[in-house]
Amino acid sequence: MDFLSREISDYCEQHTSPEDELLNNLRRETHLHVMSPRMISGHLQGRILSAISQLLKPQSILEIGTYTGYSAICLSEGLAENGKLITIDYNPEFKPIHQKYLLQSARANQIEIIYDKATSVIPLLTGPFDLVFIDADKENYAVYFDLVIDKMRSGGVILADNVLWSGKVVEPIKPNDKSTAALAAFNEKIMQDKRVSKVLLPIRDGIFFIRKL
Repeated sequence: MDFLSREISDYCEQHTSPEDELLNNLRRETHLHVMSPRMISGHLQGRILSAISQLLKPQSILEIGTYTGYSAICLSEGLAENGKLITIDYNPEFKPIHQKYLLQSARANQIEIIYDKATSVIPLLTGPFDLVFIDADKENYAVYFDLVIDKMRSGGVILADNVLWSGKVVEPIKPNDKSTAALAAFNEKIMQDKRVSKVLLPIRDGIFFIRKL
C-alpha cells in the first residue's frame, strides 16, 4: 500500500502535526483488535484529510465508508460552526468502537452515523455537499461518484481513497480481480468527466482529489 520507504514515511510523519490522544488511541486499538487494520487512514493521511477540510470549512461533509471512524474524526475538524458530517457504513459491528471514539470526539454533536448500504442512503440525502470522502467497497466507486456529483456545490471536493490499489492499477489486471478493474475504470471515468478538475495524489495508496467546476 505504501510506495515510499519506511524511513521516508517516518520522516514525513515526524514533520507533520501530531495526531491527538483520541486519534492515537483509536489507531492503536484498531491495529490491536480490528481485522484489516491497514484500512485505517492513519497519522499522515489523517492530517491531510484534516487540512483539506480546514481549508474548505465545509458546511456539509459526506463520508462513504466509516470503518473505525478515524477519517471521520479528521474530516470533522474543519467543519463550519453549524456544519454536519454524515458517515455511512454497512457494518454495525463497529458501533462499540464508534461510541468509544467517534462519538466522544470534539465534534461529536455534528456527526451522524448511518448503518446501511450507501447506495440506498445517498439518494435520500439532499445535500449540497462541500466535501465527500469515498473509502468503501471499490467495485462501487463509480456508482458512488454518480450518486453524489449532482449533490455537490460548485467548488466542492470529492476525495476517493485507494485509487492506486498498491500499484495494481498499472499492472496487467487479472481476470478475477474485480476491485482493481473497478478502480482502473473509475480513474479513467474521472479523467473523462468534464464537470470536474482532478489530480491523483500518490499519497499512501493514492487519493484522487476531484473538484466540481
